[in-house]
Amino acid sequence: MSDYLEVKEKMEKTISVYKENLSEIRAGRANPAILNKIKVDYYGVPTPITQLAGVSVPEARLIVIQPWDASVLKEIEKEILKSDIGINPNNDGKVIRLVFPELNEERRKELVKEIKKIAEEAKVSIRSIRRDGIDEYKSMQKESLITEDELKKAEDDIQKITDSKISEIDEILASKEKEVMSV
Repeated sequence: MSDYLEVKEKMEKTISVYKENLSEIRAGRANPAILNKIKVDYYGVPTPITQLAGVSVPEARLIVIQPWDASVLKEIEKEILKSDIGINPNNDGKVIRLVFPELNEERRKELVKEIKKIAEEAKVSIRSIRRDGIDEYKSMQKESLITEDELKKAEDDIQKITDSKISEIDEILASKEKEVMSV
């Protein structure tokens, strides 16, 4: 009970989702993770691009998508155009090329704002997990399952875990911010 495993696990999951969300942000460098949320209708089944094609990054600002079944090329192109990644696919009949433009200062600042917003959402989620964890211990104390001292210790320990996770989010944010501003 005193290791707060459930609280830690939920906070770790939040940080994992946070990292995943950040990986999908286009930072001027080609990152195949931006394709993760794009699904293509393949024989009636929404299928991730990575399951329909080879995805490679031959250059820093280029992604090449080579479908194993050429008949799905147009469909992949259509879904990329519909998505919000902001890159126009270049289809030569065999492969699709996604060329990432250089980021201008204004776009970099927009990305940093978006990154900070995602970080704040992750922090709110962490704080919510803290509140739920502490509430659980408060109800245990009300039912006389733990003493007031044990409740106080639980609150302090959960707060320490929360502080460490929030600072982890801040570190990830600072790193991503630096990456965006220096590409």
